[in-house]
Formats: sequence, structure tokens, C-alpha cells
Amino acid sequence: MEKLRIAVQKSGRLSEDSLKLLKECGIGVPNGNNQLKINAENFDAEILFLRDDDIPEYVQDGVADIGFVGENVAIEKNKVTEIIERLGYGKCRLSIALPKSKKRKKIKDLDGIKIATSYPFILSKWLKQNKIKAEIHEISGSVEIAPRIGLADAICDLVSSGSTLFSNELYEFETILKSEAVLISGKNLSKKRKELLDKLLFRIRSVRKAKYNKYVLLNAPNESIDKICAYLPGINSPTIVPLAQKGWSSIHSVIGENDFWNVIEKLKTAGAQGILILPIEKIIE
Repeated sequence: MEKLRIAVQKSGRLSEDSLKLLKECGIGVPNGNNQLKINAENFDAEILFLRDDDIPEYVQDGVADIGFVGENVAIEKNKVTEIIERLGYGKCRLSIALPKSKKRKKIKDLDGIKIATSYPFILSKWLKQNKIKAEIHEISGSVEIAPRIGLADAICDLVSSGSTLFSNELYEFETILKSEAVLISGKNLSKKRKELLDKLLFRIRSVRKAKYNKYVLLNAPNESIDKICAYLPGINSPTIVPLAQKGWSSIHSVIGENDFWNVIEKLKTAGAQGILILPIEKIIE
């Protein structure tokens, strides 16, 4: 029986978050005692644990059907794969950083400098797009030390909090790529594996949509229902249930995380009482 072969980074934060997402999708990944391949539980899939840099090539070559990987890695490796879903975690940015002693005001000031990076493909493409002639020095490991030892004038590296730059007396000059975890796929999945992938994507989207929404229940006098419902579009429309107390109803709906506090304030002003907010585990549409 064919199984969907899923590549996951074998260690690190991206690995933890990817396995957590699979679990939230009802897919069990047993502890494999450092095994490189494990059969998933409750889903026809195999989990392959790989180095993140190897995942795009394994997916391109058909060893894995899909892979959880950072967008920066997927782009840098430039393999024949397709980003089929953005996952919303593992967010970071690829930026050019300069020594604090070398202040530059505009991008064109990068002309003629030497930049150390582990991302030569992405950096080269960005320099070309911006018509900047700079020398790229490819390096692996501790890129941020390059300016201090005279290896380069600047670096291009991943930035999250910025603390590493600060400790090495660097400042973030320009962001050239915003990255997050993505799901990539190969081009030649069989019919069965494509069906399994569609099922997995359905689960992932249901879980992710739930994370960005809250379920709201409230009581309101009937004369306020129209005004309150104007603030509660929900998935289709709010649910209204008459209460035992005459002239009152209970209203149920869904609020997006980004609009949450603004909507709640409007609901209270419109006459809502006893507002109850609940997390949503999954949203099935």
C-alpha cells in the first residue's frame, strides 16, 4: 500500500513545530529512538527525518513526496519543488547586516563591498535585482564574525531577535527575504499519494484556521440583535438562540484573532452581556 512520504527536519525548533502540527492533525509520530524513517499512526504516511538543507533535494528526487522546511532553505537550494502551503511558524528574515562603525544610508552604498553569507543564491539574485555590484563570500557556520576578523565588510544572515547581531556589534541594514515554515511538494506524485496529500492539506488548513479565530457566546436583548450581528459575520452568519428569559437571546459566532479586541468593545457598547470566549480546536468547512 502506497504511503505519503513526509520529510521533517530531524532536530531543532522547526522539527518540533512541524511534529506538533502533524499531531494536531490527528497524525501520530511515535518516538523512533533516532530512526530516520518511521511509520505514522492513524494516517497512511512515512516520516523521514532529514537535515533541513537536504529536504528540497530529497523532495525533488522523489525520495520524499512533501517536506516541512524553512522558505529560506527552499529558495536557496533552488530545486524543482513547489511551495504548496505556508504554515505560519518558524518566522524569520534574511537580512544584510553591517558593522555599527560603518553606517550606510541607502542600498546603493553596498556597491563594491564584500558580503559573507550562507545564502549566496538568494543574495546574488537580490543584488542583481537592485543593480548592486558586491562580492559574495560564501561561508558556513558563524557568519556574523566575518566582519570582525576582516573576512568581509558585511554579512547576509538569518535574523530573529537581533541579539546575535547586537553581540557582534552589527546592525540590520536591509531585509531581503521574509521567511516562514512552508510545505513543499515534488512534481510527480501518484494518484494515491496526491489523494493523501489533499487529505493532509485539508487537516492542516482546518487546524491553522482555528488558531486564528475565537468562538464567542454572548447574551443580548432582542432589540440589540441586529446591531450586534453587524459586528459578528462569523463563518456564514451568527447563530441566535432564544433564552428562557423573555426578550433575550444567546448569540454564537466566530471572531478573527486580529479583530478580537476591537469587536469585543463594539459588542459591549451595542448591549452584549455575559460574553464568553472559547478557543477553537479545528474549523471544518
